[in-house]
Amino acid sequence: MFEGSPPRLLPWTRPDGAPCYLSTDDPDSHLSVLADTVEGELLAAAEALLDESPVPPAGPGADPQELWRLAAGLHRALRDVLRIAVSRGDRLPEPCDHGESRLCEARTCCRACRQQIYL
Repeated sequence: MFEGSPPRLLPWTRPDGAPCYLSTDDPDSHLSVLADTVEGELLAAAEALLDESPVPPAGPGADPQELWRLAAGLHRALRDVLRIAVSRGDRLPEPCDHGESRLCEARTCCRACRQQIYL
């Protein structure tokens, strides 16, 4: 493993369901870019699912198959979004003690030490 960055949790799993990690300091590597693309697609799919899926009635007239289909889709989307949130949170830099931010080179940085605060 590289010493500079913690391993990145990838947005996909192995066939047995175990997590996959990427160990690199290069955010522009082929696999990093692929992971960013897949994350974007998963987030867009989750957003579309929420936008396009009306909340079905849950009362006596509810269609159990429709409720099951919607619940399964929302479960998959929530699992994917949570994996992305964990991955991105793990890659956030440790905060500095200065606490003031500014925009520098199109990134949010600390005013005092110019450490990047957000990815």
